[in-house]
Amino acid sequence: MKTLRYDLAADGIATITFDEEGSPVNTMCLQWQDDLQAVTEQVVKDKDAIQGIVLASAKKTFFAGADLKGVMRMTAADAPKVFAEIERIKKNFRTLETLGKPVVSCLNGAALGGGWEVALIGHHRIAVDDPKIQFGLPEVTIGLLPGGGGITKMVRLLGLMGAQPYVLESKLFNPAEAHQLGLVHELVASADKLLPRAKAWIASVQGSADAATHPWDRKDYKMPGGTPSNPKIAGGLVVAPAMLKTKTRGLYPAPHATLAAMVEGAQVDFDTAMRIESRYLASLMVSPVAKNMINTFFFNLNAIKSGQSRPKDVPKYKPQKVGILGAGMMGAGIAYAQASRDIATVLKDVSLEKAEHGKAYSQKLTQSRVDKGRMNPHDQTALLGRITPTADVADLKGCELIIEAVFENRELKAKVTQEAEPLLAEGGFFASNTSTLPISGLAQASKRPEKFVGIHFFSPVDKMKLVEIIRGETTDDETVARAFDYVLALGKLPIVVNDSRGFYTSRTFGTYVMEGAAMLGEGIPAAVIENAAVQAGLPVGPLAVLDETALSLSVHVLDQTRADFAAEGKTYEATSGELLVERMVKELKRSGRAAGGGFYDYPQGGKKQLWPELKTLFEKPGVEWNVKDIQDRLLYRQSVETARCLAEGVLTSVHDANIGSIFGIGFPGWTGGAMQFIYGQGIDAFEQRCAALAMKHGQGFELSAEAKAAIRKFEPRY
Repeated sequence: MKTLRYDLAADGIATITFDEEGSPVNTMCLQWQDDLQAVTEQVVKDKDAIQGIVLASAKKTFFAGADLKGVMRMTAADAPKVFAEIERIKKNFRTLETLGKPVVSCLNGAALGGGWEVALIGHHRIAVDDPKIQFGLPEVTIGLLPGGGGITKMVRLLGLMGAQPYVLESKLFNPAEAHQLGLVHELVASADKLLPRAKAWIASVQGSADAATHPWDRKDYKMPGGTPSNPKIAGGLVVAPAMLKTKTRGLYPAPHATLAAMVEGAQVDFDTAMRIESRYLASLMVSPVAKNMINTFFFNLNAIKSGQSRPKDVPKYKPQKVGILGAGMMGAGIAYAQASRDIATVLKDVSLEKAEHGKAYSQKLTQSRVDKGRMNPHDQTALLGRITPTADVADLKGCELIIEAVFENRELKAKVTQEAEPLLAEGGFFASNTSTLPISGLAQASKRPEKFVGIHFFSPVDKMKLVEIIRGETTDDETVARAFDYVLALGKLPIVVNDSRGFYTSRTFGTYVMEGAAMLGEGIPAAVIENAAVQAGLPVGPLAVLDETALSLSVHVLDQTRADFAAEGKTYEATSGELLVERMVKELKRSGRAAGGGFYDYPQGGKKQLWPELKTLFEKPGVEWNVKDIQDRLLYRQSVETARCLAEGVLTSVHDANIGSIFGIGFPGWTGGAMQFIYGQGIDAFEQRCAALAMKHGQGFELSAEAKAAIRKFEPRY
């Protein structure tokens, strides 16, 4: 056996130790499935000599779960085979737990997904009391469900309502929380105490039939909170699917399948419930949405966290003191993000009053947490103490990193760069939090352009996980690596891109909002555009987003772009969407939410509503439209731009593209991101649809030979 070891000691303790060859973790690979079968058959043969069974791990973690690379290779035709595999694994689990011998799971580290389902074989579960260890069932977050017994067992342990956060919402928990929930029976201080405790427990329960039987297999078992026929439960179940659909828009099959498996399984016997669960899992495992989500939320996310976009051979780094220029919304948000991660922060603005106002943002955020009991006042005081507001540039002395977060104006950015850069600590570096202005141009104001980098945060900083790191023409590897480590130290997700106008995220996001504006200009009703976007899984419609980010900002960027093109002796051809937004600002005086109204009106104390004049100004009653075309235009336009960024070298990896598009600009999660959307459609089908859209709606959908080549070159292989 290559993935586990079996040992039957003279004292009658049979130990199964999971230890997959050549892997840092234990997974449910095909070899493990065969080994599990073999070890189960051996345990049955040795039954009379066995006093108890211990499940243990030789890795740092207990068990990691399913082999997701295998899932990526599956097709719809594999569903019956997948169902049979799942059932075989569960049959072996069932044999071990109904043998009449007490089974103990020794949890030395994380047990997630299939790993937690392996842990649930044990009648008695002992864990190391370390708050960093995580248990739970995160399958729904990657488009699957806990089909190795996770749904059936958690519902029977916690009840339908009690299990919901852990099964349907994928809430993870540490050993102490597991102990409180009754999911873990004992906690020990260190891993070396697991086996002695397991043996002691087995010795103490000899002769007790209940100790070797799960609660649901006992005659007196009742489901906590009641079954679906209980009136209290039934009332909630009537509305549950509708509530779920408002969250998922029907685009994510996994939560719906999970809810169905929970409720259906709670109405039948244990073995039937397990079979129901297997059927739902098999159908999800061969579905395109699961592949999209596994690709991005597992493989791509791990690629970023493990530093695949970070320049190699640069020592790890965490700055102790960071300066921020500009205490507006972005600067204040960055200050909070740093202070909450133990980084001393100097928040500089033109007046102390403005700097204090920036610090007050952290006071506001932490106060709401204190009021809800999520933070103690002592920690709040410590966090606020790490932010020093100032109007004196000299207070920046000794900062290892200074980030300018001032208004999007080249001259202003150059001025503050030259003023603050000399105060950096030796070996320090400088960053600009610009969202559109090319970094190489901004770096011209620096004495050391190789130590100048773009660090583009998204608003609001405290909620947005993504940070875009932009490498200028002269930025060196050490600076990019340090910026990457700084972003990870904030608990955020860094993507690394090369310099260009708008970089990756702003440039691609611009295509989304401008395609929406173009459709409005064509006469399609605004409400149709907005609703079609949300139904496709985009968080907000393009017109609402333009209002939030300010139409005037888009016009400012347009003016700057025209000026830059003119300086190079070229003429910038504005798109129809850009021209419509320009008209909204310059002619109709509708600059966005902050200015009192844009595409929407914002009545005081009331809900925002579309500006009624849009109907008169833009709607054309005879114009033909259908929802699928509108949705395709919004999604395909962004994917085309992403492919262009790969072809031009602005992006250098698919994982940066997918994570950047989902976490930065709200590309729908069910697609797996802007590049995975292409691969999910099939490259040929994507190209054909682009050609049709280009014929009808212009060059925004045209794929150049270079873009087509980039799509094929970067296609992931599993």
